[in-house]
Amino acid sequence: MTGLADIARAAGVSISTVSRVLNRRAGVNEATRQRVLGVLADLPYTPRGLGALQRTGVIGLLVPELSNPVFPAFAEALETRAARAGYGSLLCNTRSASLRADGADHNGESRELVEEEYVRMLLARGVEGMVFVSPEITNAEDGGAGYYGKLLADGVQMVFVNGGAPALDVPDVTVDEQVAGYLATRHLVELGHRRIGFVCGPARSLPSRLKRAGWSAALEEAGLPADPGLIAHAPYGAAGGATAMSALLDGPRPSAVICSSDHMALGAMREAHRRGLSVPAELSIVGFDDIPLAAYCSPALTTLAQPIEEMARAAVDELVQRLNPAIRRGGGSYSRVFRPKLVVRESTAPPS
Repeated sequence: MTGLADIARAAGVSISTVSRVLNRRAGVNEATRQRVLGVLADLPYTPRGLGALQRTGVIGLLVPELSNPVFPAFAEALETRAARAGYGSLLCNTRSASLRADGADHNGESRELVEEEYVRMLLARGVEGMVFVSPEITNAEDGGAGYYGKLLADGVQMVFVNGGAPALDVPDVTVDEQVAGYLATRHLVELGHRRIGFVCGPARSLPSRLKRAGWSAALEEAGLPADPGLIAHAPYGAAGGATAMSALLDGPRPSAVICSSDHMALGAMREAHRRGLSVPAELSIVGFDDIPLAAYCSPALTTLAQPIEEMARAAVDELVQRLNPAIRRGGGSYSRVFRPKLVVRESTAPPS
């Protein structure tokens, strides 16, 4: 089993220094901090790390970023549910896993942690289990192999939220992304739109692929072509939304666009305004997530809402059952799929 003493010995520092690094406290110079983090990255997996000998009452919550309001909303809902179940929680922002996977220095900034390194840190701190929100598995090209399989083999209990793979026996709680794409597109078709674009996240992202399938299905149902020229991929975020919208508007203009997230939709809307297009008079836009800002931007954004509270409750309750021998269910996979809700606001209207 790997403990603080093992990490300290390998890094050539004191146990208190390792503790300060793990707790992100001041008093450790950057070179030492990087040396400790490097040791953590090289250590083998251990089942529940320092918590293997005792109950710590702590779980890890891993979210891909905090700049998109949907993820802080998930973190808050998960933390609240965990507290009600008697568990503390440690929050990790793994944004660098997708944005800086090379670990290189950017503009003088120190090396960022990726999801796998955060997992090692959480295990070293003795978390009893973990909840991954939109885990890196959603972008994996190996269909579910890799370090998640190692964690399972080591007996680590975890739950995925909006992510998962059939190859892994990990409980997953998801919103139906394909239904979201279908409902958004059908809403626009019912308004009379016939040329509907898709401001899409990264092509390899599972949520993007599922929403695209729903978009295609709704168009096919309406007898409309799912023209690949109406799809523009870009990184998630407002800047990505603006970039993708720009690409769509450079070609034959759609009369409506669905977006992979509200964040992307806000960027797409700004790009439309920059080009002098009125939303929704000249271009309708639909988002996904129903972040708080969606109701207050101008025009208010039509979107698909995720039932965040219900999903967080299902994820934490499943993890707690798997951690507690007294109430643990008899193994097997667990999956809950929640239906998104169409919230119609001001950003969609019949085509002019």
